[in-house]
Amino acid sequence: MVYNKIGQSGLYVSRICLGTMAFGGLCDEKESFRIMDEALDKGITFFDTANVYGRGASEEIIGKWFAQGGGRREKVVLITKFMFPVGDELDGANNRPGLSAWKIRRNLDASLRRLQTDHVEIFMMHRVDRTVSWRELWPAFQAAQFQGKLDYVASSAFSATDLCTAQFEAEKRGMMGLICDQGRYNLVTRQPELEVIPALRRLGMGLMCYSPVGGGHLSGHAMSDPGPRTKGRQLHDYQIEQLTKFKAFAEKIGVPEAIIAQAWLLQNPDVSAILSGPRTSEMLDDTIKALDVTFTEEQIKELETIFPSHGMNKQGTLVTEHVEATDAYNW
Repeated sequence: MVYNKIGQSGLYVSRICLGTMAFGGLCDEKESFRIMDEALDKGITFFDTANVYGRGASEEIIGKWFAQGGGRREKVVLITKFMFPVGDELDGANNRPGLSAWKIRRNLDASLRRLQTDHVEIFMMHRVDRTVSWRELWPAFQAAQFQGKLDYVASSAFSATDLCTAQFEAEKRGMMGLICDQGRYNLVTRQPELEVIPALRRLGMGLMCYSPVGGGHLSGHAMSDPGPRTKGRQLHDYQIEQLTKFKAFAEKIGVPEAIIAQAWLLQNPDVSAILSGPRTSEMLDDTIKALDVTFTEEQIKELETIFPSHGMNKQGTLVTEHVEATDAYNW
């Protein structure tokens, strides 16, 4: 397994992060335990969950797995998220999406109970809430840090503007701010290259990528045998053309499409970790295989031709050097 720091923090994590959204739903408790044990055995020590996954079931399963002992909790760098309601009637009028100091305290305590732990390494905002001031949020996060309930704060699906605002407000208070952002980034979703990734570079933050195979779009089965994420999805002509070329590319180099998609992300120095949300241990094995795939310069260029970046300049050349977020619309 390969490990690196998240952004400019001192926290080391495995390049593959185990996503647990399927736990308590598509994966029962027994299979979830097996996946976590195999992940840990293979060096995956970075786990991601959320209070809303399975309405708390994912966190509860992880908590029961931790309770078995054997150093399971101590070895894992754990993320959990909050923002969306779990459906607790005791939340009353606050049982709705959003961020607040009240939610930070109450949702964190509830997650810790379900996870059977006294802290999480990373507490992540599942989405931004622009109706709430950072003057309210940062002191609440800081209080939880002082209590030892969380080590770092992170965001998910924030825009470049939201990231910059959050960090500016944190710095005013002498705080580190956000350690990373978790966003949708893959070969077919490359909008983050315009502003979000340049902003993360400038701010010294890490990037975690969910949906590395495009929600099944890059799995190799989107056209012939769609899975639960792609079933019923209408493909446009240009997408069929892309996937046909992608399949030919995969056959030429002898690597399955899903592994290629994940390997492409893992070779990106801006990416701290990719999320793998397996429903079986076999699916987890495929993600691990992506660590051993390397591309030649010609192969990278061919992939860029099939799935062109939004970051092309007027001459049709891919812009790969560090750029300012404000330059994005001048390419």
